[in-house]
Amino acid sequence: MAEGQEPQGPEAQVSETQVSEAQIAVHWREEEVYYPPEKFVGQANANDPVIFDRFSEEHFPDCFKEYADLLTWDKTWHTTLDTSNPPFWKWFVGGKLNASYNCVDRHAEASPDKTAIIFVPELESDAHVEISYSQLHRQVNEFAAVLRDSLGLTTGDRVTLHMPMVPELAVTMLACARLGVIHSQVFGGFSGTACGHRIADSGSRILITMDGYYRAGALADHKVKADEALAAARREGQEVDKVLVWRRRAGQYASQTPMVDGRDFFVNELLSEHSGKTVEPVSMPAEAPLFLMYTSGTTGRPKGCVHSTGGYMSYVAGTSKYYQDIHPDDVYWCMADIGWITGHSYIVYGPLALGTTTVIYEGVPNYPDGGRPWRIAEKLGVNIFHTSPTAIRMLRKVGPEEPKKYDYHFKHMTTVGEPIEPEVWRWYHSEVGKGEAAIVDTWWQTENGGFLGSTLPALQPMKPGSCGPGVLGVYPVIYDEDGNEVPDGRAGNICIRNPWPGTFQTIWGQPERYVDTYYAKYNKNPGSKDWRDWPYFAGDGAVRAADGYFRILGRVDDVINVAGHRLGTKEIESAALTVPEVAEAAAVPVIDDIRGRVVEIYVSLKPGFEPGKAMEGKVTKAIETEIGKIARPKNVWIVSDMPKTRSGKIMRRVIASISNFADVGDVTTLANPEIVDDIRHHVQSAKVARDDVPRQLTEAEFEEIKKFGGE
Repeated sequence: MAEGQEPQGPEAQVSETQVSEAQIAVHWREEEVYYPPEKFVGQANANDPVIFDRFSEEHFPDCFKEYADLLTWDKTWHTTLDTSNPPFWKWFVGGKLNASYNCVDRHAEASPDKTAIIFVPELESDAHVEISYSQLHRQVNEFAAVLRDSLGLTTGDRVTLHMPMVPELAVTMLACARLGVIHSQVFGGFSGTACGHRIADSGSRILITMDGYYRAGALADHKVKADEALAAARREGQEVDKVLVWRRRAGQYASQTPMVDGRDFFVNELLSEHSGKTVEPVSMPAEAPLFLMYTSGTTGRPKGCVHSTGGYMSYVAGTSKYYQDIHPDDVYWCMADIGWITGHSYIVYGPLALGTTTVIYEGVPNYPDGGRPWRIAEKLGVNIFHTSPTAIRMLRKVGPEEPKKYDYHFKHMTTVGEPIEPEVWRWYHSEVGKGEAAIVDTWWQTENGGFLGSTLPALQPMKPGSCGPGVLGVYPVIYDEDGNEVPDGRAGNICIRNPWPGTFQTIWGQPERYVDTYYAKYNKNPGSKDWRDWPYFAGDGAVRAADGYFRILGRVDDVINVAGHRLGTKEIESAALTVPEVAEAAAVPVIDDIRGRVVEIYVSLKPGFEPGKAMEGKVTKAIETEIGKIARPKNVWIVSDMPKTRSGKIMRRVIASISNFADVGDVTTLANPEIVDDIRHHVQSAKVARDDVPRQLTEAEFEEIKKFGGE
């Protein structure tokens, strides 16, 4: 059949079967593999293949004792996995421990002068701050005394944190954990209103915030969001009694918002009343909630994922040791935000549980220029680096030659948060890693607590664009819509057949939603107490290669159905990124009465390259070459920048709305809201000139575009 030709007759029936709801069309070619350097393998925590047998299914669930044994327990558990109320799994039942003790006290006792946290302020003129484990112990205890004695907080209470990337955030989390108080950190870039929704949902009566912080060189007023948050919570019937405010700079106030007498208190003033106090860590049941982490969706009631103490702590310690290869003498930098699950698991709880040195960087990666991360790495001697494909693409765009200017050496690098395109992976490997680092491309979600898919870095080769197999003790499978296992090379819905210790326990206050969203789809026997009958539905499309490696295609909803062919946006974007001049790409659907949907792609270029018809043609040709004419974009839009969230995620729904002449919605919380009008003028004026204005969308079509990209 000729490329791009629509199938007829029996072939049409086959094609229709192949593009069922779960089976997204997959056209990526298989990539070559890269092997870890021998120097890395020799020192790795997991370099003996016998570990695969220890975590094989025949040893499940007791295999996870190996992770739990990395912690100090006050009381040993009697049941590794309790399945009596599926799918509300309980791990290490009967066991008791304290997360704060495991991250702080035991290291402060063994190595009091060892550096626990290095804080790097955004302004390069400000010196970095090193906090030893003994200093961290003192700070956590004093703030725990504030929470207990000044605020009257006790085990099971919820506290909302709305804080930026500062060490005080880690101190606050660990102080809450010390008391068994459940913390709920809201990403600092979120609006006060978004914070207020989460306050109301969790029933929190305390908000802990900061007066301001630095971003892109400016001191941002953060306290102003507290009043917005309290007003939003009040509208939902939740009153907040007290607001605690950390100062970004001692003796100064970075906000224009007045402190409210009797409600707002500066933390430093409260700390002065508790100087030198110690607070005994509360011994918590393993299944007791440690924190709530709300997913980042913007529609409907927020989903507060409840993460446990024992299972979660075991899982992040184990995956940090084996998959991040963290040793106590490493200097480890995860360039994520603690406001997301990555920061909870792999900036705070995992690394500190292992007694290593973790770096907290306040600002944006490219301030004041694209060389900043590599200067930090060189200065601090960072040897493990962890970031997102979004950040990698951005750094590749603004400073493709910057890494080679600096004398740093990473033994290990992680990528997290979304699938990484092979071309971007290769730049990360060769330029950022200088060909010396093992890379793990990890797949997991807020709900999961820790990694689900990844290569074990010393024992399994790397393959660009593929996360690898399931991690130790996790058994993925790909199903079609009817629950049939999909053969290798065909796409479907990736699921996990078994529970694992890091998984969340429920959605706060919404147990039915927990079951309906994640387990009901593939459960055939609701009365069964056998975990094998309760596969976890992740909501992501994926394909497994013959070697057992999974390639994640993005959210099941992030597909564009072109004339019956369901094309994953990630493969289209990856094809565009094979053009050397292209820095970023985002594919979106446009409503088309003939083909249903057609593809439009937005690209931004690396510095020094100019837009034009020739460049548009190169992008189109690359997509046709890599995928086929079926994916040929109707338009290629070259823009100066993409609309992005504060965490750097491209807001695909915004550009999809622009392409479809639909309302873009609220863009005030974007990192660069001014770019939206620039793009809208550029795209829509060109479409008007070409007589290419789409018809008015139906209500269902508008909802589809509004939800596109999952933001």
